[in-house]
Amino acid sequence: MDDFETLLKEATRRLASDYFQLPVAGQDDAVYRERVYCYELYHQLRLNWPVDSEYRLSGEVDKNGHPLIWGGRLDRVKPDFLVHVPGRMWNAVVMEVKPVTVDAMGLRKDLRTLTAFTQRPANYDRAILLVYGNGALRRVKQLASTLVAERDERIDPTAVELWIHSMPSEEAVAAGTINEVVLRK
Repeated sequence: MDDFETLLKEATRRLASDYFQLPVAGQDDAVYRERVYCYELYHQLRLNWPVDSEYRLSGEVDKNGHPLIWGGRLDRVKPDFLVHVPGRMWNAVVMEVKPVTVDAMGLRKDLRTLTAFTQRPANYDRAILLVYGNGALRRVKQLASTLVAERDERIDPTAVELWIHSMPSEEAVAAGTINEVVLRK
């Protein structure tokens, strides 16, 4: 799935502000709602998905009871997005999405999930953590620095790519692996 980066950049650029942060009746400030963002991102990705591609974009595929995964670290996980060939173990991209308001527990869970998807038996080629919101890079660097220092064997910071989507109507950008982001001054 060589053109996934291009598809992701274009899809994030087309996300309008009310999908980035949801306006709430009776409240001055809009709020981050991960599901709202993800559903619109899925829609925008599908608009330009190559018709002739064997790969499919899937959202929140429940791996519970999967015959090749059952009982392992991937049992009962539902990543936000998968790019794969359903029915085969041709796995290109697994992606988790978080708003800038993510806490350490949420980030830890997603980094563990993404790491597990890069290992056997799933063997996804790429694991992407997409964080959206103003100040997302600073927030992830702060949280990830602590998590990497803990040396959790279920997190491989070299296997997970961090993408940042700072503002609506702008495209997301690749920031490097989690490890590279943590080590960067």
